[in-house]
Amino acid sequence: MWITPEEVLLANALWVSERANPFFILQRRKGHGKGGGITGLLVGTMDVVLDSSARVAPYRILHQTGDSQIFWNIACGSSRKEITEHWEWLEANLLQTLSIFDNDEDITTFVKGKISGIIAEENKSKASLEDEDSGKFREAEQKMRKLFGMPDEEKLVNYYSCSYWKGRVPRQGWLYLSINHLCFYSFLLGKEVTLVVQWTEVTRLEKNATLVFPESVRVSTRNTEHYFSMFLNINDTFKLMEQLANIAMRQLLDNEGFAADRSLPKPCKTLKNVSALKRDLDARAKNERYRALFRLTQEERLDGHTDCTLWTPFAKMHIVGQLFVSNNYICFCSREEDLCQLIIPLREVSIVEKADSSSVLPCPVSISTKNKMTFLFANLRDRDFLVQRISDFLQRTPDRLWGDSHPLALIGHSGSPSPGTTPLSSSLPTSMGTAGDPAQQRHYNPSLPTATQGLLRIYQKDDPEDHGPKATKEKMKEESWNIHFFEFGRGVCMYRTSKTRELVLNGIPERLRGELWLLFSGAQNEMDTHPGYYAELVEQAMGRCTLATEEIERDLHRSMPEHHAFQNEMGIAALRRVLTAYACRNPGIGYCQAMNIVTSVLLLYCTEEEAFWLLVALCERMLPDYYNTRVVGALVDQGVFEELTRECLPLLYEHMQELGVISTISLSWFLTLFLSVMPFDSAVLLVDCFFYEGIKVIFQVALAVLHANMDMLLGCNDEGEAMTILGRYLDNVVNKQTVSPPIPHLHALLTSGNEPPPEIDVFELIKSSYDKFGSLRADDIEQMRFKQRLKVIQSLEDTAKRSVVRAIMTDSAFSIEELEELYVLFKAKHIMSCYWGASSTAAERHDPSLPYLEQYRIDLGQFCQLFGALGTWLCGSHTTMLAARLFRLLDSNKDGLINFKEFVTGLSGMYHGDMTEKLKLLYKLHLPPALCPEEAESALEATQFFTDDDTPQESPFLSDMDFLVHTSGEDLQGAGEMSGSVDAEEKKEVKDYKYYLRMWAKEKEPKKETIKDLPRMNQEQFIELCKTLYNMFSEDALEQDLYHSIATVASLLLRIGEVGKKFTNNGGKKPNDTSGALAAELPLPEKEETNGESHSRQSLVCKALAEAQLETPPQQTSDEEVKDDTSVSSYSMVSTGSLPCEDIADDTVLIGCDGSDQQRRGSTLDVDWSITFEQVLASMLTEAPLVDYFEKKGDIQARMAACKMQRAVERQVSSSSDHELAQLST
Repeated sequence: MWITPEEVLLANALWVSERANPFFILQRRKGHGKGGGITGLLVGTMDVVLDSSARVAPYRILHQTGDSQIFWNIACGSSRKEITEHWEWLEANLLQTLSIFDNDEDITTFVKGKISGIIAEENKSKASLEDEDSGKFREAEQKMRKLFGMPDEEKLVNYYSCSYWKGRVPRQGWLYLSINHLCFYSFLLGKEVTLVVQWTEVTRLEKNATLVFPESVRVSTRNTEHYFSMFLNINDTFKLMEQLANIAMRQLLDNEGFAADRSLPKPCKTLKNVSALKRDLDARAKNERYRALFRLTQEERLDGHTDCTLWTPFAKMHIVGQLFVSNNYICFCSREEDLCQLIIPLREVSIVEKADSSSVLPCPVSISTKNKMTFLFANLRDRDFLVQRISDFLQRTPDRLWGDSHPLALIGHSGSPSPGTTPLSSSLPTSMGTAGDPAQQRHYNPSLPTATQGLLRIYQKDDPEDHGPKATKEKMKEESWNIHFFEFGRGVCMYRTSKTRELVLNGIPERLRGELWLLFSGAQNEMDTHPGYYAELVEQAMGRCTLATEEIERDLHRSMPEHHAFQNEMGIAALRRVLTAYACRNPGIGYCQAMNIVTSVLLLYCTEEEAFWLLVALCERMLPDYYNTRVVGALVDQGVFEELTRECLPLLYEHMQELGVISTISLSWFLTLFLSVMPFDSAVLLVDCFFYEGIKVIFQVALAVLHANMDMLLGCNDEGEAMTILGRYLDNVVNKQTVSPPIPHLHALLTSGNEPPPEIDVFELIKSSYDKFGSLRADDIEQMRFKQRLKVIQSLEDTAKRSVVRAIMTDSAFSIEELEELYVLFKAKHIMSCYWGASSTAAERHDPSLPYLEQYRIDLGQFCQLFGALGTWLCGSHTTMLAARLFRLLDSNKDGLINFKEFVTGLSGMYHGDMTEKLKLLYKLHLPPALCPEEAESALEATQFFTDDDTPQESPFLSDMDFLVHTSGEDLQGAGEMSGSVDAEEKKEVKDYKYYLRMWAKEKEPKKETIKDLPRMNQEQFIELCKTLYNMFSEDALEQDLYHSIATVASLLLRIGEVGKKFTNNGGKKPNDTSGALAAELPLPEKEETNGESHSRQSLVCKALAEAQLETPPQQTSDEEVKDDTSVSSYSMVSTGSLPCEDIADDTVLIGCDGSDQQRRGSTLDVDWSITFEQVLASMLTEAPLVDYFEKKGDIQARMAACKMQRAVERQVSSSSDHELAQLST
């Protein structure tokens, strides 16, 4: 490519001149191309270690004038072809012009100006596509694509210098981290190392330090482990690797590809070695930490943060911390943990102003809210810029957030990629004023009791007032919170301090529980910014019948049945509305068991709308991936809990692992937040702590429970005994301060023994958990979650693979190992389509609600690639056409995608069928629907005889795909009449249930297709079949024998078709049926023929096949011709009137009469001519070479191994030098 002219002082150092003229020199880098010796090895090694651009661009063009010692580098190239094009352009366009100049300086100025102009034109055309990456980084990205054979869609994130340990020898080189791959390249003294690992294959990623591998990163896959060390900054590298692995796991989980964030603020200056994608990922990481810290929604984007101080009126002091500004919030967090935290929604801000600076209070900013609170920030570095940014965000914050538009049309659900609620019907009423109108018959309206208060308050309003000690204690708690509100504020702008945490740990009063849950979880902000959303969503969701609604109806009466609030229709109806609305909002989750238990508790203390938004916060932010179809989040936290147990209680961990208890107990504890295993009044206190502290409090309490029972658990001998001990312990965790009437705990009734164990105060349990395990940090938990997420998702992928293989192993002749390898290749193609582009989106290809067998699908392009790599019937340039026909045959639902079972069905026919089954498949590939009208014009005429039959078959070979073939309507009708007569006879007998079971099984039993059920083949379809056979045989070792055989079979089938036509037409013959007349005159073959007779027969066959556009066997009439045949045996002989030009190889000899072209143009296809599959099969069986060819078994293992190596070979060749390629070719 042309480059901006650069000065070069030493033109011949490490470079070899290959071409020259008076003004330009073309040079090649030493160590590239032929020769080089030890100098070339040293130069190549130096280029890799020093990251020289010469490794990617080993050719260049220099400009020089006269005797000047200064050269100008004006072009570089990665290949000889590229640099030669530039050289030829210079010679053609500049040499003559430059010879006119008299002054050398003018020549140099003109050349530099011309090259700069060319570059400017190129940049202008690429301006719309150009990103913000620096030239140095773009050069590294091009280097990665060249070295590893990556397409342009693969984006480099960053690259690092490091060592890769191959055995005990470190190889210094460069580590390239792209969105989908980890790549490493090293070239040291002729030894080249190329490594490519897909992030989706990574099962473990950790940073460790050992004597063998000092401060290294270990990347593990299912088969190997890779170690990298000697990083300049190992922490930054490892964080980026974690992010990319996380993106890959999300891709496996949700099947969504990575999309760059285009809304990031532009950098002040282009960073030298940092890509836009790296900035994107860094911003994502900061956003995630910011949202998790302040419990904000997924749409929130951090704009920036700065150090500052906050004046706290309650403590009369300035607190040092950081100020965060995003598009909808201003947040503050103290440097010292739990000292102070503040969230100010911009919708609440009324005034932002710069206060007067002083030595005590430098650069202050005052922010006032609508509820008369004022916050004073000081020690701000760039106060003017900060105030301007906040003002800009305030201008974008409307007074009425949604205006007059429909609330459902402006929000998608947070935390889930599926657009659950954006395309809702616009016909729904937009005004809430008519909600109370009985004519509207709305499912939810403000007049419902549950729309204004929680179920607990509804059912306790008629209870007499209690003046006992428990009620007094409750009032004292309420008073403590009122004092707190007075000092620290109330609502979303409240100061959150260590005092707030103490009050939460002491238990939230029942009257304030709903309000504070909303506040601490962040649900209050979402509810305030989306007024009317829940009401309209209920109207949209209710009345639908889906799998989620059926599961909800089944579980409604299992939700806290012991509580009187859910023993009547009011509580059940409210629970139904909330769960159904959420299933409609987030179809990616829909409904999962345990959601009903958590939601029923939320409804006790909150209104319906509040409970809905709390459920949103739980499922999408606080318990990520807990309630999807595979409860991945709960499984991840189960793994984290096991790791914490190993660290904190090592002796107990070893014993519990032997019993297998931890994995059994922890799932129910985490999914229901202890609500299903602990008395309600006690568990709800843990929910209080959970909404304030997050998941760490659940881990703490779980560890405290194990610690409290450690002695008894160590003495257990089996899993059941350990479960009983823990169950009885949790059943007796009591809340002695509750004012609610006692609720019987069903689990306790079932597990109580003769001697009830002592009661455990829940407050003591919580206090104990903080004392013993309070050092747990949210960052540590997230780190452990990442490690476990890799493990869990890869384990689920392995489970899915085994499930798929078990489902089809009985219907396939492939072994289990072969099926597993095929599944890996199939899924790799599917995943590749997700991030390297495809005709359909990933969401269309993947539906996690489907069985594992049908989740992953590939389109025609990917199928053709796999067919070319794994198929046994390769037809040269026509392989793609044959693959497309097989794809259409396998695509039973005509959606342009096939699943793994259909894919294996097609391969089974080619690899494991006998000759009959293979020929049957080949026969079907030349009939509709496999043969499309574009390939055969008369195929449309044949389709009227056939109907779809999608019934699956039981045969382990080709019969597995028989259900994909269209069967005759007359056959179906006849079968129906036959079954009707059988039913009539059966009715005469006494029917019992066994008879009906047999009949039902008979109906479900797939119909077995025989060769007689296959439709007849017309003349044009027969021509296409012969074309395919000729192309299939072109690569075979017995090519000539097969050509002779197929020509003999073709001529025989032509005669058979003509004879059949005579019977069909009662001996009549159409006047313009020229080709049929010629074929009918063919003599029958005899065993003994003279040379003359043989010549006559061959010429007639040639003539007939020319008419029918078919290839012919070679003609042999004498001994001399037999001898000559050996000299042309490598050529395939076909008639001049046979295949189209593109079907004939370059080395094909055309034979036939001179008038064959005219004859072919004048002839027409005989629409009455047809043959059956039995006739094709019988004709094929007469030729031994054809029988041997189709009976030959294919080696799927070798082809799968070659398919796996294909990418590696491509990358290796693409990264090899010209000299290495020359050695490979010799």
